[in-house]
Amino acid sequence: MTNVENQAPASMWRMSVAPMMDWTDKHCRYLHRLLSRHTLLYTEMVTTGALLHGDVPRHLRFEAEEHPVALQLGGSEPSDLAQAARLGAQWGYDEINLNCGCPSERVQRGAFGACLMNEAPLVADCVKAMVDVVDVPVTVKHRIGIDKDESYEFVRDFVGTVADAGCRVFIVHARNAWLKGLSPKENREIPPLRYEIVARLKQDFPELTIAINGGIKADATVQDLLQQVDGVMVGREAYHNPWWLASWDALYYGDASVEHTRESIEEQMVAYMEREARTHGTHWYSIARHMLGLRNGLAGARRWRQVWSNHQLKQLPPSEVMRLARTKPAEAALAA
Repeated sequence: MTNVENQAPASMWRMSVAPMMDWTDKHCRYLHRLLSRHTLLYTEMVTTGALLHGDVPRHLRFEAEEHPVALQLGGSEPSDLAQAARLGAQWGYDEINLNCGCPSERVQRGAFGACLMNEAPLVADCVKAMVDVVDVPVTVKHRIGIDKDESYEFVRDFVGTVADAGCRVFIVHARNAWLKGLSPKENREIPPLRYEIVARLKQDFPELTIAINGGIKADATVQDLLQQVDGVMVGREAYHNPWWLASWDALYYGDASVEHTRESIEEQMVAYMEREARTHGTHWYSIARHMLGLRNGLAGARRWRQVWSNHQLKQLPPSEVMRLARTKPAEAALAA
């Protein structure tokens, strides 16, 4: 079977939240889905080894409400990736994404991530192996170059080779990955952003879906980029300022049917915390960390964050923590 004929519409990638290690777990995605019905959400990167030799439910469990949701895989062995992709499809993910962009040393030691861009034929083999066993889209997330080689031809040839293997969707982080001398954090900040390279890819491959990632923090930037490519992926800004997502359905999907308040989102998260505790034994504290940016920019936001992140309150039920977070400081002092 092949996913080329069954490719999902390009609109699926119009807006998405990037896969981010230690951040975009199922609890973070649940919050983001409350804020936006339509935005495509990604898991943290899951290695093939973790799926083939580890606790599959722990890595793949997600809520039905999270759709559309994509599984990002890390690996470089075609047969292992095919098995992992099959598992992802069986668990109900809407897309399988291959990480060809992470520059961390741990990922490099595993011979995957950004260093795979130097091995386009191998990436093509990996994609082909996954395309052959799943019906959902198989996509690739990658950089525009490796180290200080800034030639457009390098990324153009990479995309062309991988597209020939059946990949129709490329999510492009518009920075080079420097494999030596920079930390992952520095790799998100020091190599210059070159959005024009990604726009050029769309011009040269009009039949492909091209989404752009990297340094996107405002609607004006999103709107400009959507004139040049098919989709925009937002990373850390979506995590630190999740309320931004509440405007995306109306702005980018023409769906203004739901109006949120921060209070209603907080209440829905508390209900989710209570359900997770009952069904899976998950402590609310590990969920609350993802919503600490919900009130950014509002009066009282700092104190609200302090209450929700106060480990001394961990023994309290989340509904009580919410009550304390909403109590004005003077009232809290009188109640103490």
